[in-house]
Amino acid sequence: MIYSKEVEMMCPVAKGAKHEPAPIPEEGKWVHAKEIKDISGFTHGVGWCAPQQGACKLTLNVKEGVIEEALIETIGCSGMTHSAAMAAEILQGKTILEALNTDLVCDAINTAMRELFLQIVYGRTQSAFSDDGLVVGAGLEDLGKGLRSQVGTMYATKEKGPRYLEMAEGYVTGIALDEDDEIIGYQFVNLGKMTDFIKAGDDANTAWDKAKGQYGRVDDAAKIIDPRKE
Repeated sequence: MIYSKEVEMMCPVAKGAKHEPAPIPEEGKWVHAKEIKDISGFTHGVGWCAPQQGACKLTLNVKEGVIEEALIETIGCSGMTHSAAMAAEILQGKTILEALNTDLVCDAINTAMRELFLQIVYGRTQSAFSDDGLVVGAGLEDLGKGLRSQVGTMYATKEKGPRYLEMAEGYVTGIALDEDDEIIGYQFVNLGKMTDFIKAGDDANTAWDKAKGQYGRVDDAAKIIDPRKE
């Protein structure tokens, strides 16, 4: 350590009061975090790229400072989706400090990492008051049985009105309208379930029929339209 001449000439004065860092909630405990290994938590966060043409939802499960689990979900940008594949290889096994200072390829993913870092080190995690936190693998539970991200895609114009294209349940195949042409429900195909049926041996048409569903007053519809063609 190099000291300036002015500091070298000073006489030592003892430090009196000892001020600990404020305790933060971590996995059911109050922790005085002093090092990266003192940090644990499970949480989600969203990041966006500079032109704001896409977004990333990042989920991290951190145990003793190390990222044990990472879920990267992207929307709106094909390049970001490919960047997420690289980020999945980069993130796991790094400390959160390493990850914060690593180029995760895409601005949106880097921004999400920054937002999550703040949540985690300040004790604002989803698992802050859960004893021992969440198990590694908890990130997949948000995806459900089909292990696919839940996506909502709606489109509307003043001239022609709204179109439901994708709901949490799946790909919308039909919109149910009443006599006044107002939406009262929709039909959908769960593409995750359909793919699983095909993998299990069903032909495509059988899998399509088994994965279909509907929501709302579809049975009372005056007509059903294809949201992509009508």
